[in-house]
Amino acid sequence: MLQKTEKQEDAACSGFRTMIGGQALIEGILMRGPKKQAIVVRKPDGDTEVKVEDLKLVKDRYPSLGIPFLRGCVNFVDSMAKGVKALMWSAEFYPEDETEQPKSKFDQWLEKKLDSQAAMKVITTLSVVLGMAFAVVLFIILPTVLITAVLHFFPGFPLWGRNLLEGIVKVAVFMGYLMLCSRMKDIKRTFSYHGAEHKTIFCYERGLPLTVENVRPMPRHHPRCGTSFLFVVIVVAILTSSMVFAIPGIRAVAANAFVRIGIHLLLLPVVVAVTYEINRFVGRHDNPLTRAVSAPGMWMQNWTTFEPDDSMIEVAIQALELVLPEKKGEDTW
Repeated sequence: MLQKTEKQEDAACSGFRTMIGGQALIEGILMRGPKKQAIVVRKPDGDTEVKVEDLKLVKDRYPSLGIPFLRGCVNFVDSMAKGVKALMWSAEFYPEDETEQPKSKFDQWLEKKLDSQAAMKVITTLSVVLGMAFAVVLFIILPTVLITAVLHFFPGFPLWGRNLLEGIVKVAVFMGYLMLCSRMKDIKRTFSYHGAEHKTIFCYERGLPLTVENVRPMPRHHPRCGTSFLFVVIVVAILTSSMVFAIPGIRAVAANAFVRIGIHLLLLPVVVAVTYEINRFVGRHDNPLTRAVSAPGMWMQNWTTFEPDDSMIEVAIQALELVLPEKKGEDTW
């Protein structure tokens, strides 16, 4: 864990909390404010490319989707879709192979049947679905199948112990996945942009002018980071499944791996909804309880955020300035 300076401790304890959040991209940052979303990418020639859009929220079109608990799943999917779209846009400036490659049949079909905007929607939707499917396989199906296979040799193993072991495997897989990703060169640069995003938001919340000199000493660990959200999702999933599997009718068939996987999938929207409300509460309050809830996620940011260089901080500052509200206080959390 980083040793915080006195200035960092003071910044971390700032009373102002902004609802502005961001996401690291390929050589860039997405910042989302109360009314606008901005993407800033550092191009290979050193200049920056900027894309600013008015933020269209699902709850503005369908107010009923903004009520507590229901809004969690809606905002999660919406954020994923916007994030994937922004990531794909940033990747266009850094093609993997400069030589022209023949297009796949799927790409040719999309170009023939759909215009560019419609094709982008299809690709974004597929990316979100595949991303969620990957997460389900990695964090739900794999731990359940693995523990079921191991406990096949221990037929009398208690149900609470099975849930505990599955939870341990989920946490281990999650941590291992983050650690492996952090060792990849390109991903490490992206995680450095992640650090720049956190530092810049901290500087803004502290009320300091947004300059590289002011942003540089800020903490790179932020309590409202998405890493904390994902970790709490795993914890809530463990607690929720333990309660559901304790129901007599379900407990009788809970040893079956397919039944357990099906129940985990059915509980997933509930888990995301509850976790979203927990994170909102933690983000709005600063006390021993909320600090304890956010502590594991803060610790795991050792692998998802790295110290940025000044050029990354410049990108983060530019992105944040583009989404600042016209009236002071409109972005208060």
